[in-house]
Amino acid sequence: GWLDRAYVAERTTGFDEVRRTVAGYWPAEVERLSGVPVADLYATARALATVDQAIILTARGAEQHAKGVDTVTALINLALALGLPGRPGSGYGCLTGQGNGQGGREHGQKADQLPGYRRIDDPAARAHVAGVWGVDPDSLPGPGVPAYQLLDALGTPSGARALLVFGSNPVVSAPRAARVESRLRALDLLVVADFVRSETAELADVVLPVAQWAEEDGTMTNLEGRVLRRRALREPPAGVRTELEILAALAGRLTDGAPLPSDPREVFAELGRASAGGPADYAGITWDRIDADTGVFWPCPDRDGPDTPRLFADRFPTPDGRAQFHAVTHRPAAEPVCADYPLHFTTGRVLAQYQSGAQTRRVAALRRAAPGGFVELHPDLAARLGVTEGAPVRVVSRRGELRAPARLSTAIRPDTVFAPFHWPGAQRANSVTNDALDPVSGMPEFKICAVRVEPA
Repeated sequence: GWLDRAYVAERTTGFDEVRRTVAGYWPAEVERLSGVPVADLYATARALATVDQAIILTARGAEQHAKGVDTVTALINLALALGLPGRPGSGYGCLTGQGNGQGGREHGQKADQLPGYRRIDDPAARAHVAGVWGVDPDSLPGPGVPAYQLLDALGTPSGARALLVFGSNPVVSAPRAARVESRLRALDLLVVADFVRSETAELADVVLPVAQWAEEDGTMTNLEGRVLRRRALREPPAGVRTELEILAALAGRLTDGAPLPSDPREVFAELGRASAGGPADYAGITWDRIDADTGVFWPCPDRDGPDTPRLFADRFPTPDGRAQFHAVTHRPAAEPVCADYPLHFTTGRVLAQYQSGAQTRRVAALRRAAPGGFVELHPDLAARLGVTEGAPVRVVSRRGELRAPARLSTAIRPDTVFAPFHWPGAQRANSVTNDALDPVSGMPEFKICAVRVEPA
C-alpha cells in the first residue's frame, strides 16, 4: 500500500509489466536468492516509503556485475514506484569512485558519448558537435568498445598497438589483472601521464609528469549536478604540464599542427557550446557565474536564464515527458560456486586508501592506518579451514590468486570472503576477479566470483 499511485499514473509508463514481473519475487523468495532476511526487506521498504524525503543511493558495487544494468534499473523502478524522482530531497543516485567522475561522464569520457550526455551515434548530436569543432560530422568516430574489451585486445592484431594512459592504474585496478598486465606489456608503445610512478607507469616506454589536482584550474560536477570551481593552490613544478596542455598539444600535432587552446577557461567555454541543447547543457554556465552563485546546476542553457537545481520536477527527458519503467528479472552471477570453488569473493575499499593506492600508499600516515591487504572471512569458515586471525591465506579463482593475512569478522557471511583492491603484487585482489561483462554497459563483474580459500 505504499505505492505513489498518483505519481505512477501521471508521470510514468510501463508499470503494469513491472507489477506482473515482481509478483514472482515474494519476500521469502528474495531471501532465498539474496540471503537478505525478510524482516530487513520490510524494514527497508518501510524506511523508504514512510518519510517525506528519501534517496536511494548506491556506490559502484550495484553496477559492478554482469547484471549491473538490471540492478540499477530495478532500483530506478523502485524510486519511481515511490514517486521519489523530482520530489525535493528525494530520488536515486550513484556515487562515483573518482574525482569528477560525474562531470567526466557527462562530457564524453565514455567511448559512446559526445559532450552533454549525447550519444555518439545520434546524427543530430554528431552534426552539432562537429559544427562547434569545425569538422565534418563523418570524421567523428563511431562508438568505441567498452574499457575492458579495449584493454583485453591491446597488442593483438585486432587491438590497439599504442596506448596513452592518464592517471589510471589498470595493472592494479582492472579485473583479471594479470591478463591486462600481459596485454600492456605486448604494446609497441605505452605512454603514461601521471603524478606518481604507478605500477602501470613502471611498464611504460615514456612517463610524462603531469600537474596534480591542487596545481590546475577547472571545474567539477557533483552528484546533484552542481558545477563547482576547482582553483589551483600552486603552480606545478617547472616543465610539468597539465593533462589539458598535453592533450591540446597532441591534438594539434595530429591535425594541421596549429596549436589548440589549453587555457581551462577557454576550453570550458567551448564545452558549453558543444553541450548546448544536450541533456547536460552547460551553455549558460561560466566561471564567473559559478563563483557568484557558489555553483550552477545543469541543465543551464542560457547565461541570463535559470539553472536547474532539481531534475525531473515537471517532466523527464523522454518524448512524452514520462519516466519509463523497465521490467527486469533475476539472473545469477556469471560464475556460480562449485565443489572446486565453493565460496563467493567480493572486493571493495578501506577508508585510508584510495582506488589503486598509487597515491595513498605513499603517505606514511595512511600506510600506518592501512598497511596492507587482508582477506576477511567469517570465524565459522576460518574454523573449518583451520585459519586463525592474521594467518596468511590464499584466495584462488580460475584466473589467479592473492595472498594476504586473514581477518576474522562476524560482519561477513560464512559463504563469502572479502578483500580490498588497493594493493599490488601478491595482495592484488583483481588477480582473482572475473572479467565477465554486463551485456549493455560492458561493466566487468568485479563484485562476485567463485573462489576457494586455503592456508598459505
